[in-house]
Order: sequence, then structure tokens, then C-alpha cells
Amino acid sequence: MTTCTAARPRERQPLTRERVLDTALRLADQGGLEALSMRKLGQALGVEAMALYYHFANKERVLDGIVDLVFGEIDVPAIGGDWKAAMRRRAISVRDALARHRWAIGLMESRTNPGPANLRHHDAVIGCLRAAGFDMAMAAHAYSALDAYIYGFALTKMNLPFESTTDIAEMAETMLEPFPLGEYPNLADFISEHAMKPGYDFGDEFEYGLDVILDGLDRAQNSV
Repeated sequence: MTTCTAARPRERQPLTRERVLDTALRLADQGGLEALSMRKLGQALGVEAMALYYHFANKERVLDGIVDLVFGEIDVPAIGGDWKAAMRRRAISVRDALARHRWAIGLMESRTNPGPANLRHHDAVIGCLRAAGFDMAMAAHAYSALDAYIYGFALTKMNLPFESTTDIAEMAETMLEPFPLGEYPNLADFISEHAMKPGYDFGDEFEYGLDVILDGLDRAQNSV
């Protein structure tokens, strides 16, 4: 004689702030900010949207939270030591984080209710520069120049209409075809002599430009 044991109902995971943010980050990474609403977030978590308001007053607070998660992935520059090396590592880390979370580029510096990772990051960058001898005005100049370059490069990279040298060749043919041969000789030479070389990757330009900026800041600081 056999007995049947009823299957126990699966335990529901508690709805925590961390679980909500992890799910929100995943939705944004997969589908951009248009994929992230309180209703869609509730569906992904298996709860009614109203349940989310226990942890977050509105969607903006969710955005504050996931932006803070992105800041938490970025290397925080150490205070003391080689400031150029620290700023270089930090810049590359920001670029890589923005590549992983493409939706974040327009939100990173927009939060009026920043989280602890966001504040810690900004404080550390300023602290690293000040420890290297930058006065507050020069630290502000350096921070502005670096972030303008990092965010601008990342935005350009993610909006380029090509991924490979094959894509560049096809795009160049389409782009220049309507115009007389030789109308734009410098652009044509750039494409054929540089951009279409095997292994070309626009992203490789990032570190060259970054080093130019860091060297310039170093010279400006030493001349003060």
C-alpha cells in the first residue's frame, strides 16, 4: 500500500529592497529604461505593483537605486599614491560600467537623491585629486575634463552605426556613393587608410585620449 504526500507549496521569496533593485537593473539592462515601469517590475517579481511602494515611493527612487548599483561597480580611486594611475583606472572602470549598462549614461549625474555609492565615488575622486596637490578649483577643472571625455566617448561609441571593419566598408560605400569621386578626399583617406585596417576598433582610441588629458592635467597642475 502506498501513500501520497502532497507537494508543499513553494515558498515565496520575501520582497526586499535588494531583490527589487537587482530585478530592476536586469530589466533595464535587457530592454532599456522603457522596459522598466512599476507594473513591469512587479510582474517580473511576481507581485502587484502596489507592493513595491513599501520600499520605493516612485519609479524615480528605483532609478536612484539602480544608478547607485552601477556606481558600486566602478573602481573608487585611492587617496594618496599615483593620482594619474588612479584616475586612469577609474576612467576605464566608468567606461566599462557604461558599456554594461547602456541605459545609465544619461542618469549617472542626474540624481537629486543620490545613494551612498554615488556619493562615495564623487567624494573619492575629489579626495584623490586634492591629496595630489590640486586645489579645489583645479580639482573641479580636472573632474570636469575627465568626465566630459569619459561620458562623451561612451555615448559616441554606443551610437556608432558600425561594429567591424566590414560594417565600416559597407557604410562608407553607402555614405559617399551619392557624391562625386574625390569630393571628400580626407574622409575617404581616413576610412581606407585607418578605419578599414584589420582589427580597427574605435574603442581603442579611448585610452590614447585619456592619457593625453591626464598628461595635460599633470602639466597644468605642475605649472601652478
